[in-house]
Amino acid sequence: MIRYSKEKQLTFDLSYNHDLDNNDNFSPDGKWLVYDTRTDEGGIPESARIEKVHIETREIKTVFEIPDNAKWGPGAGAVSYSPVANEVVFIHGLVDCSPENPYQQWRRTGVIVREDAPGKAILMDARDVTFPFTPGALRGGTHRHEWSGDGQWIGFTYNDAVLKALEDSSGKKRNLRTIGVSKNIGAVKVSGGADQVSGEWFSALVVRVVPQPAPGSDEINHAANDSWVGQNGYQTVNGSRQMARAFLGTVVDTSGNEVPEVFIVDIPEDITRPGRLGPLEGTIDDFPMPPAGAAQRRLTFTANTSYPGCSGIVRSSPDGSMLAFLAKDTAGITQIFIVSPFGTGLQQITEHDSDIKGNLRWHPGGGHIAYIWNGSIALTGLGVAPFAERLQLLAQPLETVPGNLVWSTDGDVLAYNRRVAATDSPATQQIFILEKCL
Repeated sequence: MIRYSKEKQLTFDLSYNHDLDNNDNFSPDGKWLVYDTRTDEGGIPESARIEKVHIETREIKTVFEIPDNAKWGPGAGAVSYSPVANEVVFIHGLVDCSPENPYQQWRRTGVIVREDAPGKAILMDARDVTFPFTPGALRGGTHRHEWSGDGQWIGFTYNDAVLKALEDSSGKKRNLRTIGVSKNIGAVKVSGGADQVSGEWFSALVVRVVPQPAPGSDEINHAANDSWVGQNGYQTVNGSRQMARAFLGTVVDTSGNEVPEVFIVDIPEDITRPGRLGPLEGTIDDFPMPPAGAAQRRLTFTANTSYPGCSGIVRSSPDGSMLAFLAKDTAGITQIFIVSPFGTGLQQITEHDSDIKGNLRWHPGGGHIAYIWNGSIALTGLGVAPFAERLQLLAQPLETVPGNLVWSTDGDVLAYNRRVAATDSPATQQIFILEKCL
């Protein structure tokens, strides 16, 4: 069904990007959208400001600014709102960035800014790259920070500076991406120079990655494209709620090919106790290890199919019962699939004749998923009705394809980026919204 909604443009300054970055950009009251100002050439290192725009008045305010930011950093970007408080979290490069030591994946931390104290940075995750390391501190770069539904946890992807240095010195692959969490249970103090950072939250890695997964096993060498499962975890077989993050983990098939599959990791309430794999703080030649009770498991097994692999950010339904992701159907076309946190109920949701381009976002009501297809924003319902009856197109197909979809907390507004060009300058990311899509 075609039901185009009238789009409303919120930002108009074509001299810079207003990048939503596929994050959780709406304020708790649904009135503001927060974004970064990265450049196309330099990315986040060249984003000197975090801004927000009001969806009704189009007023723009600066939330945080780095006065003397340079092309090598520090940079501030990839920002998300808390769902329960007027505060945001974003990437901040290390303050000692220089041409010789620029912003890097392993040289960044998470920063929280409360709107009642704009400009004041609260350092989330501690960083300790000097042996002996510190439990509760990490050793590199956190990225794509995402608040939990209660605002007491923040999940992220991670790269490790100690292992990057080991990779550089040994020539062996050790700079692997993995996943961690921070919890608001107390500060972690670290002493040392500018690349040593004390943090206000306790942090731990929760996913185990290895440089060389055994072929045909569930071992992985890369973990990313992650998000929280449910607004409050998922319901276990005994009726309790389990905190977890869903993600793509890269396995190696029996022929030696790398294949991204959907995984989940259960996260214990107490992340301060070391697990069986090693110390929380890591060693000089291995990662910080997951806490006791963290358990990762594989949910999809596409490696032996005609079209192996999954893609996109794995997105959970609000109640945590379904995980949505992209994979190819039997004709080789990228579609939306869902699976439960237990690996059951695998189901193809869409039946398009050409590839879905991504940006899956569940409607807060839990019955629909928005995404990008055929240059337009599509919305599909779940259920047993024929796909043609469940499909809606919300925006006319355009050459400048929309992206970075995000729903307001009440589901009344869908925001997105679209590039807009002036006659004498390159196109930049601007923010648009659709209202009353359902």
